[in-house]
Amino acid sequence: MNLLAFETSTECCSVALSRNGEIIARSEIAPRRHAELLLPMCDEVLVEAGVSRRQLDAIAVGRGPGAFTGVRLAISAAQGMALALDLPVIPISSLAALAMEAPANGRPIFAIIDARMGEVYAGAFRRAVDGLVEPFGSESVGSAEALDLSTAAEWNVVGTGWETYSAIVRNRMLSEPASANGLCYPQAAAVARLAVREHAAGVGLAPELALPVYLRDKVALTSKEQAQARQA
Repeated sequence: MNLLAFETSTECCSVALSRNGEIIARSEIAPRRHAELLLPMCDEVLVEAGVSRRQLDAIAVGRGPGAFTGVRLAISAAQGMALALDLPVIPISSLAALAMEAPANGRPIFAIIDARMGEVYAGAFRRAVDGLVEPFGSESVGSAEALDLSTAAEWNVVGTGWETYSAIVRNRMLSEPASANGLCYPQAAAVARLAVREHAAGVGLAPELALPVYLRDKVALTSKEQAQARQA
């Protein structure tokens, strides 16, 4: 089974191909260059795998939450390619993909992305018996001060939200995290692995039904809000 995956919800732009379970990927930290890099990366992984677009069985995409422009780009690319090739699209949570970067040490995983404007995107996950992650609880967006991390102890924490708000997040925990990495991002390789599981379960959408998940509908602070933030 050949599955192509996109993930551009953060500063990282990545593409991955799962070819019968083998992952071939490209990834680059490249703010504001995602549109330039995405399709060339697709061509690179397909050529390396010796797979043509007509040999693909599905398209997977990191559907957010994350940067509005990046999420829209990935969804649009997935929809366009899937429509042209008559393929299903498998949307995967970008927070779930991020959670896949955590150590497999039996501890619960807290995935947290800096959402700017003083907020974070967050979700809690655990490893399933197949080694992949599954959520417990709902994904959210809000201030780091409002996070509820009392549902478990010794979290594995991953994502840029930790890099920005580690002091606040640590105070919301029952104990020190088992591990913490604020310099990792959702990756298309993880999107592909999670999507292979979904494909095996019969999950797949018509391209037009694959929609982004933003969790919020506000892109930037108003000038008044910016002034208030500077005075705080």
